[in-house]
Amino acid sequence: MASLVSSPFTLQSTKPDQLSSLSQKHYFLHSFLPEKINQTNFKSSLKVQCAAIGNGLFTQTTQEVRRIVPENNQNLPTVKIVYVVLEAQYQSSLTAAVQALNKSSKDASYEVVGYLVEELRDESTYKTFCKDLEDANIFIGSLIFVEELALKVKAAVEKERDRLDAVLVFPSMPEVMRLNKLGSFSMSQLGQSKSPFFQLFKRKKQGAGFADSMLKLVRTLPKVLKYLPSDKAQDARLYILSLQFWLGGSPDNLQNFLKMISGSYVPALKGKRIDYSDPVLFLDSGIWHPLAPCMYDDVKEYLNWYGTRRDANEKLKDPNAPVVGLVLQRSHIVTGDESHYVAVIMELEAKGAKVIPIFAGGLDFSGPVERFFIDPVLKKPMVNSMVSLTGFALVGGPARQDHPRAVEALSKLDVPYIVALPLVFQTTEEWLNSTLGLHPIQVALQVALPELDGGMEPIVFAGRDPRTGKSNFLL
Repeated sequence: MASLVSSPFTLQSTKPDQLSSLSQKHYFLHSFLPEKINQTNFKSSLKVQCAAIGNGLFTQTTQEVRRIVPENNQNLPTVKIVYVVLEAQYQSSLTAAVQALNKSSKDASYEVVGYLVEELRDESTYKTFCKDLEDANIFIGSLIFVEELALKVKAAVEKERDRLDAVLVFPSMPEVMRLNKLGSFSMSQLGQSKSPFFQLFKRKKQGAGFADSMLKLVRTLPKVLKYLPSDKAQDARLYILSLQFWLGGSPDNLQNFLKMISGSYVPALKGKRIDYSDPVLFLDSGIWHPLAPCMYDDVKEYLNWYGTRRDANEKLKDPNAPVVGLVLQRSHIVTGDESHYVAVIMELEAKGAKVIPIFAGGLDFSGPVERFFIDPVLKKPMVNSMVSLTGFALVGGPARQDHPRAVEALSKLDVPYIVALPLVFQTTEEWLNSTLGLHPIQVALQVALPELDGGMEPIVFAGRDPRTGKSNFLL
């Protein structure tokens, strides 16, 4: 990819739809580059460009693309939300939720600003983050697993924690999880207390096991609440509901989440009854196809639907057609940031391959791989190859790798395993213009670690739009 950036490119007058497949790819990539390059000053202009947006050390996107400030013509109380996430898939969903609230709410106006955790490496961005926290009502964090950045988030939020009306941190490093605060509910003694609630997290405090224990908490809520004092039960219940809303990820779920938290904990709204709906729940793990009427938790039901598709050509219904197992991130599906997944599925089907796209709510995909890709009766693989579109390790995701467990699951499957990369810490333009190529953190998390599982042929298949945060297909 460096050669594309460092060499001049002249596109003929041929229209894009008349180009060959390979030329179309180059045309797409070059649509992000400057239209004209002065040969004489090419080297010097390239240096300036790389210094500005191509150093590869951290993303050059800004929180301002995720900032919504309400007009508030009715002089309503303003609820300010600051959030920090690993990836940008929540950006469009949260933006839609806040915009809808500001149009319909008669009780409050909502201001929101979001940060990608990698942006906090930049000192000026970190200072802005700290400044935003000073007048915030609610802080939300999710998937904060890079230790040095987790400590920066912890330091900034700790200063404001007592003043903040609510702090909600979802699967992240325990140090950040301890910041949680909803009324009398706290996780400040996470992993240390003898109460059954905290014992739930004690054994596996990091990585996939920790994140999966959070999901276990959602499923075992009635058992957990009976161990809590009555004055804490309601706050604990609202934390669990918050996690369900967040994992649901849709604009409607996030809208109700913000109404619930602000109505329950923001002093300016005390006494007002702000109604909200229960979270719409999705499967923790299952099979998803963009044209299917629902998510499936049984591979035979999915294949039965697949065989009845009227849009599919006869090649796909051939029992001897190749079958590709895809591994997807659930959060991209529920938030509606799934266009890159849709494109891969459509491309594979156009080539004559059936697809079984699976997802998991936690960070451990070894169970879904065995459940959906291996015939439970014959104990033989149902797929001819497997492609992970998450870019992360099979077990542990962006948190911590457990490659022995991953190797065990992949050995049972025993088919070629490819790990494709979506650009997580860079936008498409930043990647194309970077002299380093992939962000160093992404090289570690999405190239080196998957290779320990046995993943091969890492290739960038999706980029990220700097304005909307949404993923886009590149190949």
